[in-house]
Amino acid sequence: MKTAAPDAPDVRGEWDDVFMLPSVPIAAMVGRDADLALLRGMFERTTEGTPAAVLVEGEAGIGKSRLLREFGEEIATRADVHVGWCLDLGSARTPYGPLTGILRSLVALLGIEQTRAAVGVGAEALGMLLPELVDVPTDRAHTSPERLRDAIATLIEVAAERAPQVLIVEDVHWADDSTLAMLSFLLRTLTRGRILLVISCRSDDVRRGDAVSGFIGEASRARLLERIALKRLDEGAVRQLAEQLVGRPLTEGALERMQERAEGVPFFIEEIACCASGPLPEGLRDLLLGRFDRLGADARRVVQVTSGSERPLSHSLLSRLVDISETQLDDALREAARSGILIVVDDGYRFRHALLREAVHGDLLPGERARLHRAYAEMLEENCAGTGSGDAAALAYHWQLAQDDRRTLTASVAAMLHAKTRYAFASAARFGELALELWPRVSDAADAAGIERIPLLALLGSVLRNAGDGERALAVVNVALGEIDPAVVDPRTHVRLLRDKALYLTNLGRPGPIELLSEALDVLDAGVDDDRLRASILNYLASRHMVAGHRQKAIDFAARAQEFAERAGSDTEISVAANVRGGSLVHLGDLVGGFTAYETARVRAVESNAELRYRVNFSDTLTLLGRYREAVQVAEEGFGRARSLGVERTSGSILTQNMVSPLLELGYIERAEQLLARDLEKSTLRVFRLYTTMSQVRLLAWRGRSEEAAELLRGLMPAFEETGQVERQIWYDGVVMKVAVAESSGDLTGALDAILAMLNDEGPVLLHQRRLLLQAGWIIAALRADGGVVAPAVDAVRAAWQAQPEQLRAGAWWSILDALLAPTVPALQHAVSVADGDDMPVTFRVITRLELGRMLVDSGDRAAAAVLLAEALTVAEKLGHVQLQTAVSTFADAAGLRADASAGGDSGEAEHLTARERQVLALVAEGLSNRQIGERLYISVKTVSVHVSAVLRKLGVSTRTEAALAARQIDAVELVAR
Repeated sequence: MKTAAPDAPDVRGEWDDVFMLPSVPIAAMVGRDADLALLRGMFERTTEGTPAAVLVEGEAGIGKSRLLREFGEEIATRADVHVGWCLDLGSARTPYGPLTGILRSLVALLGIEQTRAAVGVGAEALGMLLPELVDVPTDRAHTSPERLRDAIATLIEVAAERAPQVLIVEDVHWADDSTLAMLSFLLRTLTRGRILLVISCRSDDVRRGDAVSGFIGEASRARLLERIALKRLDEGAVRQLAEQLVGRPLTEGALERMQERAEGVPFFIEEIACCASGPLPEGLRDLLLGRFDRLGADARRVVQVTSGSERPLSHSLLSRLVDISETQLDDALREAARSGILIVVDDGYRFRHALLREAVHGDLLPGERARLHRAYAEMLEENCAGTGSGDAAALAYHWQLAQDDRRTLTASVAAMLHAKTRYAFASAARFGELALELWPRVSDAADAAGIERIPLLALLGSVLRNAGDGERALAVVNVALGEIDPAVVDPRTHVRLLRDKALYLTNLGRPGPIELLSEALDVLDAGVDDDRLRASILNYLASRHMVAGHRQKAIDFAARAQEFAERAGSDTEISVAANVRGGSLVHLGDLVGGFTAYETARVRAVESNAELRYRVNFSDTLTLLGRYREAVQVAEEGFGRARSLGVERTSGSILTQNMVSPLLELGYIERAEQLLARDLEKSTLRVFRLYTTMSQVRLLAWRGRSEEAAELLRGLMPAFEETGQVERQIWYDGVVMKVAVAESSGDLTGALDAILAMLNDEGPVLLHQRRLLLQAGWIIAALRADGGVVAPAVDAVRAAWQAQPEQLRAGAWWSILDALLAPTVPALQHAVSVADGDDMPVTFRVITRLELGRMLVDSGDRAAAAVLLAEALTVAEKLGHVQLQTAVSTFADAAGLRADASAGGDSGEAEHLTARERQVLALVAEGLSNRQIGERLYISVKTVSVHVSAVLRKLGVSTRTEAALAARQIDAVELVAR
């Protein structure tokens, strides 16, 4: 890449992207794919001979230079790239500053003699900027600005005849008037040639009415350039960039702190990534304070006072805090705004960047800082007392920095409660932990906080759990249990703490919940008369037995829970009890009883916190039964509810998994990947992460990324084995992952062994086994085709299926499984029809066609086999299922059949028909109507009509009768060919 670097001094503008130019990027660029794509598109258009220009604009540090550097490096092998910089030299700006370097780069490319020949008499004018072009210094009296402009334009056009030319002018906000005039001329003059002019500009340094503003406005109005405005990075991109820099995953707290400080500005993220919670690096602090130091005394005072506010500061409040006249205040604010330090927000002011506020605030002396925050706190208390406006958070912040522990404790507990009511659990947790930190330093802490210590600990544990921090929640409840005296404390408090600890252990996938809940029951039996609490404990016990696979125990405990819930009049506990009974009954094969119980759970869950539990369990049950579309709907509605309640990281995570699994079965692979990626960006409880990890492994295996899937499985298998001891469904997830990884890597024997080991396990049998047995049918069929001995496996799988309760044995899945275990042409033909159903695991559309194709090849019906294989490959490719694509292609090649959309014969007309069109033609020849064809092929009448029209057109006929005759002729030709 050609640049003007030799002529550019090492000047580093404050906050600017050029600050990083001399160094190699320390992390891959993130969050700029769309912007880079726009630049690529413009470049591709210019390679066809139409010049283009683009302005890349954004605030300081947003990554303009980084984007242009990446773009320049990407196209360097296809174009000549020339870069010139405008430099911040105060009022003494060099005329044509960036253009001189670009021109010198062009001359180096063409050579001096070719340059002279190209520009002719313009060489003398160019000599004013490039003395090496002339033998004697150019006399300004013998040339003119017009001749210089023409020479520059000509030079660029001549270079564009050799190769595409990309001219990058960096930091036009520092451009001199001559440069701006030249750029305006080039934008209007360069109307031919492979030329792309790229200009970068720091938007916060462009002032209304100045020359740069005029240039940009005029060029935009005349549509002489396009504009790309770089935005701040979103949370996902911030996480990606920061984790690259620190080399490890970020906690939610660290990410939130990074967002608060860097506000999505890449330069700031890079500077503070390794000190997200510590003080600013000295170099960055000095850089940030550069503008502040140039302010006048009043403006500096206003900025210092504003730095004390963690939110936009109203004009009225600022005027009360700053002891100067209104006129002085207005002048000071205008100066601070023009300097790019403060910005106007509605009726108030805030810092343009959070880090700049932090730097100014950190520059205050300790006494100044404490007095400032005391003034803020007293004013807030005066204005907001008793309003419940949520200013408790601000009060906690100000009193803490004013070093008043008691008032900070009062405000922090109020702020925690307020944040909790708004489902802002992460914020509530921060305030709760601040309260705990202050508790020992306040002599009358309980009076100041308005709550005793044990209830505060219990509340904080719940908040931490909902914030996704299971380890911290467990630590807090352990502190509470360690501090209570069971002989003195209210037994209900003891029971609730035991229940909470059981829940937190469950969330972490660790043993012990059943023992803790049993202990809680013992405390209740010792003389506590609380039907609602007893129902709650019994429901928790029932749910723990359910997930452990102890279904009858779960039903018994749920029945007892319902009795106490009805006595207490608690719809929530009645819903939970019915929910547990519903899932357990379905696993036992009582579908009617199970769905009746689930309906009770749904009705009683209305307007209660039991709704999410109902949606989690019911959507999972629907998936296990193969009712995928219903499962997605139930889970999706539940996820919306979880988001509204602020529990997207907990209940929302498991509901995401409950959408991903059925979506994957239905073949909506991209949507499943998007949902999973979104969920993996958030921290969640350990057991929920195990669920989503299973889907992550399946998706990787589906895409053929078997090594990544295997590595992920190896890393997390110990956690699955530990949790699988207490949660049987997690144990089954481990089997699912082993099978998926083995299949993806081509180890079908290993995949089958994993399923057979599952059948030999002595643990409880759950509905999760059904989908694995169906998968075993495909594995057995594939091994049989390779000559493997599969009879024992066939017997084992068939016996396991038949061992299910009667309501679960028959149905579409059994039709497919039976056809794969004991294949015949009629059975597989029926299996193909069943697999094309609307709510079936979509991979079996491929699998059944492949197996039927194998049988048809063996029986000699190669034409029909070719059609099936073409359809199978089309489906597999659409799904992006690498293993199935390979399986179909490998067999088709081995059989000498073309596994593509035109497969099916060598007759002239037939070659142009797709596999589906050949099916439609065959049914037309049978005399079927469009509706009958649609019913036979499981497609709409409208789709049939489209296929029929295509067939008539391709065969060159106008009626269905003629098409039927053509079909017979095609069949005859293919018969002779065989």
